[in-house]
Amino acid sequence: MDDGTAVTSHILRRLLIAIPLLVVVSFIVFILSRTGGGDPVDAILGEKGTPQTRARVTRELGLDKPVLVQYGLYLRGILLRGDLGKSYIIQGQSVAEEIKRRFPATIELTLAAMLIAMLLGIPAGILSAVYKSTWIDTLSMSISLVGVSVPVFWLGLLLILALGGWLPVSGNIDPTFEIESRSGFLLFDSLLAGQGAAFLDALAHLVLPALALATIPMAMTARITRSSMLEVLGSDYVRTARAKGLSPRAVVVRHALRNALIPIVTLLGLEFGYLLGGAVLTEEVFDWPGMGTYLVRAVSQNDPVSICGVALVIASTFIIANLLVDVLYAFIDPRIHYGPA
Repeated sequence: MDDGTAVTSHILRRLLIAIPLLVVVSFIVFILSRTGGGDPVDAILGEKGTPQTRARVTRELGLDKPVLVQYGLYLRGILLRGDLGKSYIIQGQSVAEEIKRRFPATIELTLAAMLIAMLLGIPAGILSAVYKSTWIDTLSMSISLVGVSVPVFWLGLLLILALGGWLPVSGNIDPTFEIESRSGFLLFDSLLAGQGAAFLDALAHLVLPALALATIPMAMTARITRSSMLEVLGSDYVRTARAKGLSPRAVVVRHALRNALIPIVTLLGLEFGYLLGGAVLTEEVFDWPGMGTYLVRAVSQNDPVSICGVALVIASTFIIANLLVDVLYAFIDPRIHYGPA
C-alpha cells in the first residue's frame, strides 16, 4: 500500500469512528438540555401563557413525546436532511442557517488567536530552551505562567480599559460599512469587495478579542515548545551537528525544531478545538457576533435545539482539526506511516 492510499484509508477510518462519537455527543447534549434546563414552553410563552396555550405549544414542538422519541426525531432530521431543527424561541429561525451565518466569525477569531499564539509562543519556547536557566528563560516562563492563570474574561476587561481608547471594543466591524457576504469571513470578503478601509476596520476590531483569546494557548505553546526543545537539544544528533561546525541557528532551526514539532502541533490542534468552545467568554465580553454569543443567548433563553446545534458543530470541528493534525504528522516526520509495516 503506497503512502497516499494509506493516508486516505486512515482518514476514512477516522471519519467512520467520528460518526458514532458525534451521535454520542448529540445524545448527551440533547438529553441534558431537555432535562436540566427547565421547560422551553416557559421561555416561549412567559408567565402569561394559559394552560390551553401551553398544551398547544407543547404538542406543536413535540415536547409531549418521551425524550428518547424526541431525540430519535431530531437525529433523523440530521441524518436525512442535515436539519439541525428550528429555534424554539424565535419561531421559524433555522438553527443551521444561524450557525452558518455566525460560524465564520468564530473561526476568524479562533484563527487569529492561534496565529498570535504560534508567532509569540513558539519563539518564546525556543528562546527559553536555548537560554535555559538564564533571565530570558525565567522571564518567558513567568509570563507564560501568568498567561495560563489569568481568566480570559478578566483579561478582556483589562484590555478594554487599557486599549479601548485606541481600538474598537465591540462587534467585528463598524456598522457604516456594508460588505457583501461571499465567504462569510469578513476580512476576506472586504478584500474581495476592494474595500481597504473596511478591511482595516475589521482587522482593528479583531485585535483585542484575539489577544484575549490567545493568552492561554500562547502560554501553553511556549511551555510545551521549551520542554520539547530541551529534550531534542540534548540528543546525540544535535551534538553531532554542533561538532560538525554548523551555526547555532542551523542547529536550532533545521535540526532541533523540526524534530520537536510533533508535540507542539498536537497541542495546537487540541487548542484549536478548545478555543472554539472557549471563545464563548471572549465573544460575550467583546460582543463578537459568533457562535459564542449565540450559545449564551440559547442557554439563557432555554432553547435546547440551538444548544444542541452549536455543540454538534463545535464537536465536529474539533474532530476535523485533530484529524488534520494526525495527517500532518506524516509530513513533519517521514518515519511515521499509516499503513501496515
